[in-house]
Amino acid sequence: MTNSSRAAYHHGNLVEELIAATIGMIEEKGVDAVSVREAAKRAGVSPAAPFRHFANKTALMTAVAEQAMGRLTLSVQQELSATGDADPVEGLRAIARGYLAWALANPTHFDVIASRTVIDFHGSPKLTGETEAIRLVMLDLIARGQASGRISAALAPDALMLSARAFIYGLCRMWIDGHFAEWHVEKPAGQAMAEAVELFIDMIGGRHATNLSGT
Repeated sequence: MTNSSRAAYHHGNLVEELIAATIGMIEEKGVDAVSVREAAKRAGVSPAAPFRHFANKTALMTAVAEQAMGRLTLSVQQELSATGDADPVEGLRAIARGYLAWALANPTHFDVIASRTVIDFHGSPKLTGETEAIRLVMLDLIARGQASGRISAALAPDALMLSARAFIYGLCRMWIDGHFAEWHVEKPAGQAMAEAVELFIDMIGGRHATNLSGT
């Protein structure tokens, strides 16, 4: 590759190259090792080049988080498209499957987007917008599930949504942080997590919904 073609390549793909380099740094040495200049070195560009896109480490990490959010949104959309949302409980199950598949495939992205100390979450329209979009879909599914009797009306929608979010987040966090061993999870992580998700959704709108409503 000539110098001119290499320059054109980096100009067109520099952001993606820097994000990939940053992920590599995190996986090798952790978040504290990340720097814009080191990302530039790994991407094979001048130390000054990244600063046209990222003013500092927070901006670079936020870009990684935005990539993570894009992948999460796509995973959830794919599951919803395959399942449909005619049955609101199955729609919630699809969102859970999408989230779980994303976390299993992107543990480093999960770590970055989960940490509000290293990214500017609220300063990113992509992060706030796509998070809110998923939240609203969940609230709509819960509302329709309660209206149809598929989900107990005794459950407060906001509390149920928060519980569902906390459950899937905590499950993925346990796996990423290596907590499964002390809880004697003997099945492959993906299988164990999928079964836990199925149990949780069944408790919301499956065979246990009647018991929850007290009828």
